[in-house]
Amino acid sequence: MKFYALEGNTQKLDGGAMYGNAPRPMWEKWSPPDEQNRISLACRSLLVVTDDGRRILFEAGIGAFFEPKLKERFGVVESEHCLVQSLAALQLTPDDIDDVVLSHLHFDHAGGILSRHGDGPLRIIFGRARFHVSRKNWERSNAPHPRDKASFVPDLNRLLKDSGRLFLVDKEPDSSLKDIVRFHFSDGHTPGLMLAEVRTGRGPLVFTSDLIPGAPWVHVPISMGYDRFPEMVIDEKRNLLEDLTPRGGILFFTHDPKVCCGQLVRDESGKFSTRAIELSSLH
Repeated sequence: MKFYALEGNTQKLDGGAMYGNAPRPMWEKWSPPDEQNRISLACRSLLVVTDDGRRILFEAGIGAFFEPKLKERFGVVESEHCLVQSLAALQLTPDDIDDVVLSHLHFDHAGGILSRHGDGPLRIIFGRARFHVSRKNWERSNAPHPRDKASFVPDLNRLLKDSGRLFLVDKEPDSSLKDIVRFHFSDGHTPGLMLAEVRTGRGPLVFTSDLIPGAPWVHVPISMGYDRFPEMVIDEKRNLLEDLTPRGGILFFTHDPKVCCGQLVRDESGKFSTRAIELSSLH
């Protein structure tokens, strides 16, 4: 298999919200804020091309579907659809993708499957891909709590359902992915967060989504203000890291603006961290 990191639209969000109860003197060393206290975040996708030519996209980032007022509110930087441009750099279009695995349906992880604002009626731009979403998160997105209602996009769910290509995951991957992917599940950030694990020659590669948005969040006590249950996030994170480290686990970060993926390491005190590696080394 071959692995590609695809950069999507970037955004800027409040650093305090992204680092939960961690004090600013700690997190500003990892993520220097701007004058509005916002930090830079990537919305990165993982493309896996199998030996038999299947193309599987893990997440789609925030995309460019927001109208200008919401684009400004959520700190989306670019107006163009950066994920489409990243695919084009590989001489691919959205219609070349066979499967899209969405860890959850928050707009900054699934919005990239939608057309760019101003390009006519909102539509799904991946014309033949199968979309894989956990049943638990699908149910949450259709009946969200007031705390996270703004994180979901009602039109997205309608379009996914109408596509006829939505596959809800209870535990095991659909037959089209079963030989490629296994899933870990988490409820601390949002119910039914689905973390994909893919085998590589160097160890398991896990798309950690919002359980571990970037390298600083590998530190177990660090969580986000956006998390539904921060203590649960910490427990789920520890369990995942303890499982992956002895197996040579590699983490793929969607929101880290500098680090795409890192090899898990654990020091003598038991603290986890990652050593940045090149995704091309996993081919």
